[in-house]
Amino acid sequence: MSKFSLNKINTKLALKYRFFHPYQQQPINPACCQFQIRTATPADLIGVSQIIAESFHTQQGLWGWAFPLLRLGIYEDLRHRMASPPSRHICLVAFETTTGAANNLVGSVELGVRYSDSWSQVGTGFPYLSNLAVHPQYRRHGVASGLLTSCEKVSCNWGFQDLYLHVLENNHQARQLYFKLGYRVHKVESSWNTFFLRRSSQMLLHKHLSADSTI
Repeated sequence: MSKFSLNKINTKLALKYRFFHPYQQQPINPACCQFQIRTATPADLIGVSQIIAESFHTQQGLWGWAFPLLRLGIYEDLRHRMASPPSRHICLVAFETTTGAANNLVGSVELGVRYSDSWSQVGTGFPYLSNLAVHPQYRRHGVASGLLTSCEKVSCNWGFQDLYLHVLENNHQARQLYFKLGYRVHKVESSWNTFFLRRSSQMLLHKHLSADSTI
């Protein structure tokens, strides 16, 4: 086996090893948080996967042991999408610019174009927003709103006038944010999970974008 191959394997093993230890981030002070938004790079993937995992999965109780595996799975999915992205796909990150904590990732979101026939990517395409997540200590400081506004600008730049996303019906805090920013219910989607596992229904939200959203 070549030296290059061994180095590549060692790098992958070291990366996976990191996911079984707590994610380290610089101390933060949300009260004086200033942030900017840019396109994500491969160097951001570990931080982004941590923020998404914290937002959608618990580290408490019996499921706490699975958290590193969930975080690693999120990382691998993101890495795959960024390595060979569709023609219209972008991951945006919000990062802190406050002195002493510059480049701390505080939030992320993905935007891509979906099709009525997702397998062959034919039919009507529409921009779809997913994986909006904000670091727990930075919530209610405008990070989510900033990421959503940036996605609206990108959608308009791609030539679309509408934007869609899903939210759980019982996620009242997220629903309040989306409604405040002009999103409205397009339809409520239920499945067998809703009835047999007593899980919340998903709401497909829609927003018509105005000319003011253009870059």
